[in-house]
Amino acid sequence: MEKLFGSGGGVIYKPVEDLDLTPDSGEIYVGADVKVITAVDVSCISSNGWVGDQDFYLGFGVEAIRFDASLHFKEGKSDSQGNGSIDIALTTYSSCIKLPYNRLRLLQFITYAELKEPPVFVPSHPCDGIFYIPSSKSSRSPSRRLVLSRMKFIVSLVLNAPKSQMKMVSYSPGTLADHREQEVKSIQTGLSPPDQVQLAAKCLPPSTEATENTRQGFRRWTIQDYSRAYSSGETTPTKVAERFLAAVNESSMHPLNMSFFINYNSEEILKQAAEATRRYEKGEPISILDGVPIAIKDEIDCLPYPTTGGTKRLHKLRPCTEDACCVERLKSCGAVIVGKTNMHELGVGTSGINPHYGKVKLKQFISMILESVFDDLYRAARNPYDPSKISGGSSSGSAAVVSAGLCPVALGVDGGGSVRMPAALCGVVGFKPTFERVPHSGVLPLNWTVGMVGVLASTVEDSLIVYAAISGQLSSNPTALLPTVDLPLLNKSNFISKVKMAKYREWFNDCNNGIRECCDKALDKLCSHYGWETVEVTIPEIEVMRLAHYTTIGSECTTALSSYMKKLKTKELGWDARVALRVYRSFSSKEYLMAQRIRSRQMHTYKEIFKKADVIVSPTTGYQIAGNFLGLPAVTVPVGYDKLGMPIGLQLIGKPWSESTLIRMSFALQELCSSSNRKPKVFYDLLGKA
Repeated sequence: MEKLFGSGGGVIYKPVEDLDLTPDSGEIYVGADVKVITAVDVSCISSNGWVGDQDFYLGFGVEAIRFDASLHFKEGKSDSQGNGSIDIALTTYSSCIKLPYNRLRLLQFITYAELKEPPVFVPSHPCDGIFYIPSSKSSRSPSRRLVLSRMKFIVSLVLNAPKSQMKMVSYSPGTLADHREQEVKSIQTGLSPPDQVQLAAKCLPPSTEATENTRQGFRRWTIQDYSRAYSSGETTPTKVAERFLAAVNESSMHPLNMSFFINYNSEEILKQAAEATRRYEKGEPISILDGVPIAIKDEIDCLPYPTTGGTKRLHKLRPCTEDACCVERLKSCGAVIVGKTNMHELGVGTSGINPHYGKVKLKQFISMILESVFDDLYRAARNPYDPSKISGGSSSGSAAVVSAGLCPVALGVDGGGSVRMPAALCGVVGFKPTFERVPHSGVLPLNWTVGMVGVLASTVEDSLIVYAAISGQLSSNPTALLPTVDLPLLNKSNFISKVKMAKYREWFNDCNNGIRECCDKALDKLCSHYGWETVEVTIPEIEVMRLAHYTTIGSECTTALSSYMKKLKTKELGWDARVALRVYRSFSSKEYLMAQRIRSRQMHTYKEIFKKADVIVSPTTGYQIAGNFLGLPAVTVPVGYDKLGMPIGLQLIGKPWSESTLIRMSFALQELCSSSNRKPKVFYDLLGKA
């Protein structure tokens, strides 16, 4: 960004086309100016306290009051800078304290900034090269018609038949952008979710119990393991459901207090499992997902459960009347939906701590001043690798149940890294598709233009299967011009060649040494084993985009919830949700519009970077918002552990609609790093093979 400031005090941005993206450019890297207080033990924290790993909060309208007392708090670097695990932080607020520096950053970088780019309100990536061809029934003499796409890609084709006798063909941007991913299966329009899952299953590498047993390192049971065990009669969905319920009950009790779920129904789970068992007994399973336990984040509608959004009362104001599209598709494949997972209240934080669901006994009061703060028990979906640490958020419970072996897959919602961050912290795969790839119907409208249903899974293969089940446009919206869903052939031995991975050194290295070394080692493995290449680039204005994203998600959240918030009492929300909503309401329409102009700049910048590389790589927990703000697909894969034994994830951000390439690359990464996988401290073997 330019160093000059305009008369209004805002930054004067140079035209986006003039930005230098080369590694030695003069663009200034501005990191997030955030510090948190870290504590060792989650049980020290109050339900009315606040968790400081969400870097946004310290920067807007309130300032932390820091306590030392006997809880041994210490200064620490925010996980927004790339740490592999997040400890719990205690912070309380005073609304009368002076605005700290980050508010000034918002004013300088967004509110009063001067730039020429127009706003982009939705991070859509229209499918280029869509055209019609005559169906085989047409016998008319064709005429020529040109269709001009947004990328100036001109398709010349013969067309004169009426549309009723035509079929639509869409060329995915993977083809148009000259991706090297050629070995794919395309899901044709009109296939049912079970058919799409069957197609995905044919893309998987050969897997038998014998071959899986030869793998080094710890591994969780996969969808294929469940399906194989059911088909062989080794176990049944009913037995798995019974083990699941016993495990959830045990994990919810002292001393574990894992708080995985907000809601689950034993009778409903056993009913679904019994139906799946009968289908296997008849030799008629619906799909490879039949009888497989899958959990749903409590931000997604799923009957017979209410959708609380992690709150006490929102579900009473917004009743759940039908399944979300993604849940309906999973049920049609025979999946056993095992309940609604815990989450950060309203998705407004990245810790996953929730003041309403779960139970943890407080150790002590700090002082008489804080007695009113510590008036409840504190709740958190705990990390299976260390129950004294959080699992990340906001899809905390979904990541934790997969990590602990209770489900091979769970659904989350990713509005600012809320799938990828907890996946990385819990040592599992987290996958967020391109904006609009998965229908958003039936999801709480907390983030209209930045949120996307995502998949948390034991393996990349499992994420592929569930992605195939839930992706594709709604039948009620057949006119949407989206590219075909391509599934990579993971059963082929040859991997993509000549892959270029963009790496912004300043951003990549903005983390502790252990994280950086682990992620660098993973990149070195990819380069040495597959011949891939790391390309050094500069990604300008990262901090500017963070502020613009927060302005966007905050404005959209308060607008969407405005009718409900009038009926919710403030005391019914946790402190961090109260603070976040107060900050959200402070954003003006001008700031929202300016944020969308920043989005326009960033979409242009990333388009230029993707001309140099196939993906962008970074430590996962350091920075996720490009995937949300710009609608890009992204995935995190576990690649190692820090000195405390907590998982570290490496993130790959792809071009629009490049899911097939991204999944294939993440599978290659998984194959190189899985031998170092470690078993969590809290783990359950639902197949009874351990």
